[in-house]
Amino acid sequence: MSAARHAARETAVRLDFRALVDALKQAAVDVDAGRIACPDRSVVPMSDGAVLMSMPAVASDVAIHKLITVAPSNREQGRPTIQGTVTVFDPRTGRALMELDGPTVTGRRTAAVSMLAVELLRPDAREGFLLIGTGTQARHHLEAIATLHPGARVRVRGRSVESAQRFCNEGVGWPLDLAPAGLDQACSIVVTCTTSRLPVYVDAASCDRLLIAVGVFQPDAAEIGAATVLSSEVYVDDPRGAPHEAGDLLQAGVDWGSVKSLADLIRFPTPSAGRPLLFKSVGCAAWDLAAARVALGA
Repeated sequence: MSAARHAARETAVRLDFRALVDALKQAAVDVDAGRIACPDRSVVPMSDGAVLMSMPAVASDVAIHKLITVAPSNREQGRPTIQGTVTVFDPRTGRALMELDGPTVTGRRTAAVSMLAVELLRPDAREGFLLIGTGTQARHHLEAIATLHPGARVRVRGRSVESAQRFCNEGVGWPLDLAPAGLDQACSIVVTCTTSRLPVYVDAASCDRLLIAVGVFQPDAAEIGAATVLSSEVYVDDPRGAPHEAGDLLQAGVDWGSVKSLADLIRFPTPSAGRPLLFKSVGCAAWDLAAARVALGA
């Protein structure tokens, strides 16, 4: 086993999904109350569309710095799109306590944020999930669903039926009703996990569906169609970063005064009755700090 794969496996073992969801719920409240310092991430362009991202966060009990690269062109060459590390520090002494695999932290905490949104917005979901995307982030979401919603119905939509089938084949043996999406795509929760710059979901907003968009965080990229966004009650995980990074909402011209945060949802867990719901996740270093808390306690 390569060193990178070993680091990824060791990090995944430390980041239990149930513990992650609980830690993220606390972290969202802590950020809102000013108990976690989480400055905007620094994004520095590199070659061929790649970027270097620096994301620190500090709380009284732990501090972290995530340093990762995102290179979209790597996918065509069979290389990882995201690479890097999360270093965990003692905030009093500055001593490094632990190093975690950056892509694994990112993937698992992002999927856990989605599962927290499900718990808060659609705890009574009965018709299962539709995953749009067949990449790494979709795999993290599939594992999170299998762990927290065993037996759930999951349908998968990829760029082709063949790619969706290959993705489902990788999940054989997991406690899920897993299959490629067909003509009947009845579902309570749709999660978009793509890197598409153009909308991959343009269906009319529905009160019977929760939409969760996690795949892109650039202002010029959107997974959800504008009409769907504007017909929905919108929540975001990071109210500071979203107005700069949530392309789905920016391109739709959303009224930011009406957009609610994850912390709002935790404080007032009852969304407006009779309105379609959309949760947009762009990510922030506070979620990596939450993952570090879980890893330290594992």
